[in-house]
Amino acid sequence: MGYSVFARYYDDLTANIDYKKRGEYFHEIIKKFKVTKENILLDLACGTGSISEVMARLGYDVIGVDLSDEMLGMAIEKKFDSGLDIQYLCQDMRKLDMYGTVDVTVCALDSINHLTSLNDVRKVFENVAFFSEKDGLFIFDINTAYKHRNILANNTFTYETDNVFCVWENTLVPETDEVKMNLEFFELEENGMYSRSSDSFSEKAYSEEDIEKLLADAGFEIVAKYGDDTFDAPTETTQRIVYTARCIRNGQII
Repeated sequence: MGYSVFARYYDDLTANIDYKKRGEYFHEIIKKFKVTKENILLDLACGTGSISEVMARLGYDVIGVDLSDEMLGMAIEKKFDSGLDIQYLCQDMRKLDMYGTVDVTVCALDSINHLTSLNDVRKVFENVAFFSEKDGLFIFDINTAYKHRNILANNTFTYETDNVFCVWENTLVPETDEVKMNLEFFELEENGMYSRSSDSFSEKAYSEEDIEKLLADAGFEIVAKYGDDTFDAPTETTQRIVYTARCIRNGQII
């Protein structure tokens, strides 16, 4: 997965995302279903820490985990500016290794879709279960096959800020609902010239049946399934499904 260049401009290029609103949405779900006593929250694939910051302000003891050093560097800069007590760990979520258990795990912004095999998804679900308190919550969103086929598809998007122009080109693999993404960055230098660099990564859409089987196999029961950051059920044209699952076993992976 890329992000070496993308990390520098991630927040600017995703400025349309209302992180405060998303964090408050997760907070409402947590209040609805949480039964554990402590308030430790794992922000899995935390990126530049925007959700971590919101959840910390809402009163959670936040641990952020991400594989990208560059993304975590941006998250730590935010932490220094805000003074929030957030712990960040550089880890691959397929090899998650926590110091103890957590009450809530949040994995937002289609991070699960970045896992391009069912075996990788299985590993992540098992790891989250292993480090969850009994009755702990796992809240995550996934892009749907509908979004991959009809919205992302083979489309090209452009983004522009004061310092960078980005061309985002998608290539859909219809047989697997995987979208290969190539990002070309044109960065404005001090001399007025532009330098060019690239990042690339993929996202794969999974069926609800596969996701729900893997959750059950890992030791979770689904307590809610919402569409597009609402409290409504998903439909055939839902672009993002938000799952809330409860860990129903304690301890070792079967």
